[in-house]
Amino acid sequence: MSRDAEQRLIARAQRGHADAFCELVETYKERLFAFVWRMLRHHHEAEDVCQAAFVKAYESLSSYSSEYAFSTWLFTIGYRICLNYIRKKKALLGDFDLGSLRAAPDGGVEALANSEEARRLRDLIWSAVDRLSMPQKSTVLLFYRESMSCEEIGRILGIPAVTVKSHLHRARGKLRTMLGDELVHDWLAIEYLSDSHFA
Repeated sequence: MSRDAEQRLIARAQRGHADAFCELVETYKERLFAFVWRMLRHHHEAEDVCQAAFVKAYESLSSYSSEYAFSTWLFTIGYRICLNYIRKKKALLGDFDLGSLRAAPDGGVEALANSEEARRLRDLIWSAVDRLSMPQKSTVLLFYRESMSCEEIGRILGIPAVTVKSHLHRARGKLRTMLGDELVHDWLAIEYLSDSHFA
């Protein structure tokens, strides 16, 4: 969808046309779910957070500014709800290790991605990403999976772009320590493997 077409949809949604907002939901629900799922590693919890994010977005449509991409605005809402969810869960359950949660479920992806070696590499990479700090993990997901710029990521996370770059630099260093230079050097592998289905 072009930026102009998206802006027309948003304008219609802001005027109260529910069908226009439903089209926006259809456009972004898979991308938002994939991001939230990677943060929480739980299907039903991710669905709940995404639903809450879309409800919040609908209620806050009047505050949306076309100065920024709608995806950036939506991911900011989703990220904040996700963080609040994680904080509440930690308060209830105590600290938990994201890396100990179950590995990503395999979906119906092409044969190469389903090979034993690809599964092993994907699990290895994402297990390492899960052990990063929350800001570093979020930055890696948005930069490599969503192909967002440091400026866009900064708006979502509420931090300066220079801090985003710092998170990326530190995340790469930690991943090199955990995985070794060969895997981390080829970021295309991570980018490719991140395109696998998560549900």
